[in-house]
Amino acid sequence: MDALAYDLKQLCSRNRNGSKSTQANRLRILSLVATQIADSGFKLDKARSLKPKHIGAVLEKWKADKLTTGTIKNRMAAIRWWAGSVNKTSILQSNEDYGIEARANTKTDKSHKLNLDKLDAIECPKIKMAVRLQAAFGLRREEAIKFTPAAADKGKFIALKASTTKGGRYREIAISTDRQRQLLNEAKELANGASLIPADKNYKQQLKAYENQTLKAGLKNNHGLRHNYAQWRYQQLTGWKCPAKDGLKKTDMTTEQWQIDRQARADISEELGHSRIDITDVYLGSATQ
Repeated sequence: MDALAYDLKQLCSRNRNGSKSTQANRLRILSLVATQIADSGFKLDKARSLKPKHIGAVLEKWKADKLTTGTIKNRMAAIRWWAGSVNKTSILQSNEDYGIEARANTKTDKSHKLNLDKLDAIECPKIKMAVRLQAAFGLRREEAIKFTPAAADKGKFIALKASTTKGGRYREIAISTDRQRQLLNEAKELANGASLIPADKNYKQQLKAYENQTLKAGLKNNHGLRHNYAQWRYQQLTGWKCPAKDGLKKTDMTTEQWQIDRQARADISEELGHSRIDITDVYLGSATQ
């Protein structure tokens, strides 16, 4: 047993949440993950040293091995438990952002609009603004918390620095409505030249505050706001609803409409920070099914 596998076994022994079968299955998965991390060329001795690159490496292997979506989800659940047990949940993205659910659940609409009554229950103005930015621009949670409005505002679009995005990818998102412009102006006034992280906190502390206050307000699964943005943006770019909202599918489209669909999905993929157009199926539904 290598050092990481041993440390994970000790971690499981100290944190016996779940049934005995759940605990046993978790330990089995984590032991396998430890081996696969080592096989990927990483020397990782301690559970608390987990980094995004380690998760990325095992995910690549699972996808190359053509594991089922269910199996990958189960393994990711164990990794999430691991990250939570060593206070490193912030390094993880949603399953959808990892591309795990691409094409597997494209008929399920996971979007939801921002509940303004629940939003008002959030105490911190900067956390409230971060949630509003998630809804208005499809930002990920980390991107919204770290958002620096004055620096990001480029007039016709917002620019997200590579240091604040998943995978270190610089990207641009259009400012296409007066409502978005007004919100961005409010954000700039609130942040006063800085980011939406208060001066007396670091990112980790503000993330914890975000999690506590949004949960207390009843705002769960804010990733659904990103889905809603993508669907709204699709309709704005195409003029019709996406398949997830019972919109046009390929069999209903003219050649010109199909070309518009492809371009809209490519644009949305870039705005959301994805490298493949097929990832948009998770948000918009597949036009070919």
